[in-house]
Amino acid sequence: MSHSQHAALATLLVALALTACGGGATATVPVQPPTSLAQTPTTPVPTPTTRSAELTTLNEGLRAAAWANDVTEARRLITLGADVNAKDETQQSAYLIATSEGYLDLLRLTLAHGAQVDDKDSWNGTGLIRAAERGHALVVGELLRAGINRDHINRIGYQAIHEAVWLGDDTPEYATTVRVLAAGGVELDRRSPSAELTPLEMARQIGHTGAAGILETITSAARPADPDAALLQAAEVGDANAVAIALRAGANIEARDAHDRTALLLAATYDQVPVANVLVAMGANPNALDDRHDTPWLVTGVTGSVAMLEALLPANPDLTIRNRFGGLSPIPASERGHIDYVRRVVLTGVDLNHVNDLGWTALLEAVILGDGGPNHQEVVQILLAAGADRDIADRAGVTALQHAEQRGQNEVARLLRQR
Repeated sequence: MSHSQHAALATLLVALALTACGGGATATVPVQPPTSLAQTPTTPVPTPTTRSAELTTLNEGLRAAAWANDVTEARRLITLGADVNAKDETQQSAYLIATSEGYLDLLRLTLAHGAQVDDKDSWNGTGLIRAAERGHALVVGELLRAGINRDHINRIGYQAIHEAVWLGDDTPEYATTVRVLAAGGVELDRRSPSAELTPLEMARQIGHTGAAGILETITSAARPADPDAALLQAAEVGDANAVAIALRAGANIEARDAHDRTALLLAATYDQVPVANVLVAMGANPNALDDRHDTPWLVTGVTGSVAMLEALLPANPDLTIRNRFGGLSPIPASERGHIDYVRRVVLTGVDLNHVNDLGWTALLEAVILGDGGPNHQEVVQILLAAGADRDIADRAGVTALQHAEQRGQNEVARLLRQR
């Protein structure tokens, strides 16, 4: 078959196929249109640029929350991805802000979320230097226990101890700061490269007699033969400098005496507030129980010391631990008529309606063991105003009002009748 015959045959076959498909109509094969991307919902993929912008906004918000000491907002922003180490153009980060401003809870939050403890500010200073300059003893102690470089020298030639003395004030807050730095093992005899003075020489030159006395005592003291025993004795008698010396020498801050009392419990028992300030800053346990089932916090309800209460609160004591009578601190305080203590402790969130092993609340104990005089009258008023339940009865079913009436405590009874 020739080439022309092949062509003719092919033409004939095509014509027959068209005829079979419908009388000459052109056959079409359905074609599915391409799927449109617009018809398929998708989640936008963030670009590096948009994510960077989001992080910048989060970090700016975190620093703003840090300046405002808004721990709740700071925690929220950190959860969303804000960086506690992110700095602004002045080299301030949430972490560094917490150190300079003395915001202890914020500092703890940043440390728990990756704060670079040895990070530096625009003066090449650490958070320890910033806190020491401002006299923030609790922050100083927290940073020392976090492992910060104790003896870093900043751009102007100062260590933390230099700034606490040279740039600080001769106040109780700075006295505690100096003691905490000493207890934490910082160098005490190095001359500042800029001022060419030791911390002690600085204190003497500017007339800070309190700081000078502390530094002279600590730098000239011999190392105690038994640091633990020295610590316990110093805490009991209220020698805050000796406490710092013992801790500097390696004393165990949780060492116990023959009655299982720690240094902090001894300080609380004898109301040695300057000692407690050093111990709390250095991480002493506020919940350590002795052989009488007392803790440093529980003891404050007996002594009625508001100053000791305030010293212990930064250590986050457990307010639910019970004494040997099954009571919380407001109960003995109410019994003893400690007005100022009760006024302060009701603000801590402690359970005012807790019932001890005798079946008494703070309100019941104020009536049953009180004398109905002015002090106990005011305690009753404070408890009622704070939400104490006047209708809780003792084990015999007798209410505070009935006890007051039986005892002739007319004014207390009048207060309890008011609704």
